[in-house]
Parts: sequence; structure tokens; C-alpha cells
Amino acid sequence: MGLDLLYAGLGLIILLLAGDSLVKGAVNLSLRVGIPALIVSLTIVAFGTSAPELLIAIQAALDNAPGIALGNVVGSNTANVLLVLGIPALLATLHTSECDTRRTFVFMLLASILFIALCFLGPFDWVHGLVLLAGLSLVLGDAFLAARAHRNEAMNGAAEPDDTDAGEIEGADPSLPWWKISVFLALGLIGLPLGASLLVDSSINIARAIGVSETVIGLTLVAVGTSLPELATTVMAALRRQADVALGNVIGSNIFNLLAIIGVASFVAPIPVPQEMLDFDLWIMLGASMLLLPFVFLHWPINRAWGIVFTALYAVYIVSVLI
Repeated sequence: MGLDLLYAGLGLIILLLAGDSLVKGAVNLSLRVGIPALIVSLTIVAFGTSAPELLIAIQAALDNAPGIALGNVVGSNTANVLLVLGIPALLATLHTSECDTRRTFVFMLLASILFIALCFLGPFDWVHGLVLLAGLSLVLGDAFLAARAHRNEAMNGAAEPDDTDAGEIEGADPSLPWWKISVFLALGLIGLPLGASLLVDSSINIARAIGVSETVIGLTLVAVGTSLPELATTVMAALRRQADVALGNVIGSNIFNLLAIIGVASFVAPIPVPQEMLDFDLWIMLGASMLLLPFVFLHWPINRAWGIVFTALYAVYIVSVLI
């Protein structure tokens, strides 16, 4: 099993590096061909940062390991709230009064409820995938209209300027030459399926070796691994006192995990929903999301005490999944 753990770690590293490379290449290619920066920030960056999870879901569906696909999504959403917000809060208080994430938080709750409802109507197939992707298009459309309205208000002096310039988009570099764009794209397109294949295959072997289900591996090992980029971003946001970035990162990632990842993977192969997930894990995911209600609507600060509570709850959840 030691070799499988090594392969899993290698696959995860390749996935994260390839995903970052794909984002850089796609962002700069899009800007070069004239796609507006606003559109790039709302779509290409969001999809690109979810590419590792997407490739894992697709590979798991192809390898007849649907538990890993669903476990990764459900486990990542739980980890994003309890772990990705809990650990940074241990380092610095997140003052949520500085940001307004109410609208996107409501979208996240609605996406969670829709996802859970479809799980009970599973297995996921292309019809379910269409429903999820339709929900995603509504979220993206609303985000685009809201951003454009704010930009117009800023231009008219009715709001603070908040234009999305090319230099402010993650991975954008106006001076990046064409050959580097091509290299970034190639590394991303080659690395993502390679990393996904390594991680999924080794995860299946680990599950068999220790006698647990593939769903458990997806909920724990794979989910925590794919949440590491969000954790790194949120830690930096906490240290820089950017609560809006921290909360926005978690909420946006959860929306894309629910609507885009399984939405696309459902077209590759049917994805059955394990009974243990219907009985337990889906409700833990929803409960973790509901924990954010007072912080989003009442602007409670996420301080060290809450960081301890969130992290402890996640530890209890992981233990309950493994035993």
C-alpha cells in the first residue's frame, strides 16, 4: 500500500500543478483573442480552478468507481467549510462584516438542496447532469449581470470602482509570450488526465487494501487533497484581513463542485449514489453549509474560538467516516 500512497500523492501534486498551468494558459489565451476580462474571471478562472476535481470525477466514472467521484464533491464541500475556514481562523479572525456574500451563499444553499434531491432521484445520468448545468448557467448569468451592473454604477460614480482588469485576474500576465501560453496549455491538458488517473487508480487500491469503500476514500483522502488550493488561498486571505476573499473562495468552490463537477461527469457514465451517503454524508455537508448562516447574515466574526469548533467538528466527522 505504500507505493499506492506515493502514487496518490504524486497524482495529487500533478493535478494541482496542471490545474494551475491550465488556468494560466487559458486566461492569457482568452485575453489575447479578445474575450473581456470580466467574462474570463467569471468563467474560465472558475472552471480552471475546478479542473482537478472535474478530471477526478470523470476518471472515477470511467473506472467504475463512482464513490470516489461523489465522495470527492461531498467531502470537499464539507472540508471547505469546516477545514478551509477553520484553520485560517486559528491564525487570524475573519471579520465578515467587511463583505456581503449573502446572495452567493443563498445560491450555494439552493445548489446543495438541488444536489441532495437529485441524489435521492439517482443514479446521476445525463438528465440529472442537464439539471445541474442549467443551475450553473443561472448562477453564472446572475454573477455576470451583477458584475456588469456594478461596473456601470462605478463608471457613473454611484459605486466604488471595482473594474476587473486583466492584471487583477488570477494567472493573467499581459506580457506572457505565445509560446509560454502554449506550454502552459499543453502541460495542463496532459497533466490533468495523468494526475487524475494516478490518483483514482491508487485510491481504489488503497480502499481495497485497508478494507473501506471507495466512497470513504473519496470523502477523506481525495477530498482533503483537492481542497488544499482553497485552504492555501483562504489562509493568505485571513492573514491579509480579506474576509471577502476567504468566504467567496469557499462559497464559489462549493457551488462549482455541486453543479459543474457532477454535472459534467454525469454525461460520461451513470453515477450511482451509495446508501451511506444518502443516510449521512449529504446531511453533514448541508449542515456544515448551514453553519455559515450567522456569519453571512449577522456578520459574526469567525474568530479563533470558531476556528477550534470548525476544525474539531471536521475531525469528528473524519473519524466517524473511517470507523
